[in-house]
Amino acid sequence: MVHSNKYILVYSVVMVVVVAVSLTIVAVQLKPAQDDNIRIEKMQNILSSVNISTSEIPKKEVINVYNKFVKRAFAVNMKGDIIESHTEKVFPIEMANELKKAPEDQILPIFVATFENGDSAFIVPLRGKGLWGSIWGYMSFKPDFNTILGCVYDHKSETPGLGAEINTEWFQKYFFGKSIFDEQKEFTSINIIKGGAKDDDPHGVDAISGGTITSKGVEKMLRDNLAGYVAYFKKQMKS
Repeated sequence: MVHSNKYILVYSVVMVVVVAVSLTIVAVQLKPAQDDNIRIEKMQNILSSVNISTSEIPKKEVINVYNKFVKRAFAVNMKGDIIESHTEKVFPIEMANELKKAPEDQILPIFVATFENGDSAFIVPLRGKGLWGSIWGYMSFKPDFNTILGCVYDHKSETPGLGAEINTEWFQKYFFGKSIFDEQKEFTSINIIKGGAKDDDPHGVDAISGGTITSKGVEKMLRDNLAGYVAYFKKQMKS
């Protein structure tokens, strides 16, 4: 049977509309679940930065663990002033969006974890660029606002076995116990050194062999992102 051109055109238009409507309905129905997954993954990363692993527990349980340890969050500006103290308004803030703004307009989140022994840790989000795409993470500090308690990094598309190693435990542990200020309280950030940092270098860690550009991407991410928190950290050091 041979159909007319008009029949084929109408049939094509109807099929396109049906498929488009079907995809829209599916997307709308899946969005709450997708948003939940993004929210829970963010909680997992924040917890990982203070060395609390949630990889072995159900995703829904992650929310309870997060609420147990991270009860407070606030946001500061580059002058070191607290500009947002409502925890529920701070959680959705994304560094990727803030870094697109002028530095003086950025809203910089700080999450506070409190452990069972009463100690606290202060967690900041990170966002930067690797060799092939975005890299991101979270870094936590002890109450001296200088010593790194823990960190977690991840990436969009770095090279497996090379730059992609930034999301491995062995690389991230290099940063534990390092400091971002020198003895004169000047900001140093962390240097990632090709060929290896000296054992007694408080501000240096080893670069990933074969992943130098991604390593330098992490170094730049740390320097650029942490610079925004320097004023607030220095205020806390004096208090």
